[in-house]
Amino acid sequence: MPKLSVIVPFYNVQQFAPDTLRSLRANARPDFEFILVDDKSKDETPAILERAAEELSGLAQVRCIRREENGGLATARNTGLDVATGEYLAFLDGDDWLAPGYLPELVAAIEGLGCDFVRTDHVQATARARSVHRAPVGRRGEVLNPREAILPADRTTSVDYAYAWAGAFHRRLLDRGLLHFTDGLRTAEDRPWIWKLHREAESFAVVGLLGVFYRRGVAGSLTQIGDVRQLDFIRAFDQVVGETAADRDADRLLPKAVRTYCAIIAHHLSEIEKFEPAVAKQLRVMCAAAMKRMPQNALGDVLDTMDFQRAARLRRLRRRITNGKAAA
Repeated sequence: MPKLSVIVPFYNVQQFAPDTLRSLRANARPDFEFILVDDKSKDETPAILERAAEELSGLAQVRCIRREENGGLATARNTGLDVATGEYLAFLDGDDWLAPGYLPELVAAIEGLGCDFVRTDHVQATARARSVHRAPVGRRGEVLNPREAILPADRTTSVDYAYAWAGAFHRRLLDRGLLHFTDGLRTAEDRPWIWKLHREAESFAVVGLLGVFYRRGVAGSLTQIGDVRQLDFIRAFDQVVGETAADRDADRLLPKAVRTYCAIIAHHLSEIEKFEPAVAKQLRVMCAAAMKRMPQNALGDVLDTMDFQRAARLRRLRRRITNGKAAA
């Protein structure tokens, strides 16, 4: 069994894939397994991966998989998880990269702590600018209860730091069905995933290890495009709220889920100009319907405690729902 499986989905990233693959080379060990998943790219990415797989095969165990249909990041990651054989698992996106020697340090950290998963900080790279983004947990190198790290509701917590590639995960989580993503989600795919981890895993830790470089501002990235795929955040957060409402600690955890959902809705409404006109209209309609589905008591409490600007935007949307019902 390999010590570590690293799952790396690629889609139309011929410009950036060589950097990603060079960083894997700088982290390779014979007991590491690199799973390169091409999500039906239309550019030269598949050829780049095939060459890299040959070059890496003398340094690590390599599997190169080409999907027959494009499924999005969540589905591509699941494809890798389905074939991963490592004792530990980690993720990397096909346009990001790792510092040399990062993966061996990551494995040493999770082995030393003996917990279900570890989370790390990361470096955000926008053009030539670099900024450190830290996991929102003050206690470092200490095994903690993942469920307790969901709260408080009015603060940024571990479930808001959803980046799948910022950490490593013991295989027992995969065996328990906690590492797969909701199939087909094109955006916010890591939100139901991180909430499920924190509700159901038994232990985690945050370590002061800095080695993942997250590339931002990439043309063609979903974070830069206002098309219909962005609306998948609604399905993702519907899942978060629905599963949390069924949790044994729903009374404690649901306010955090609703508050986060509202914050994301307010964010998208504040940037509605970036969406195509038809998608913008659909966004308003779907967000209004989402607010109607939320637990109304929790929603009311969230709107009463949220900052004025976002609360006002959401209240206007909520009044539109109420007025529409009255008119009907």
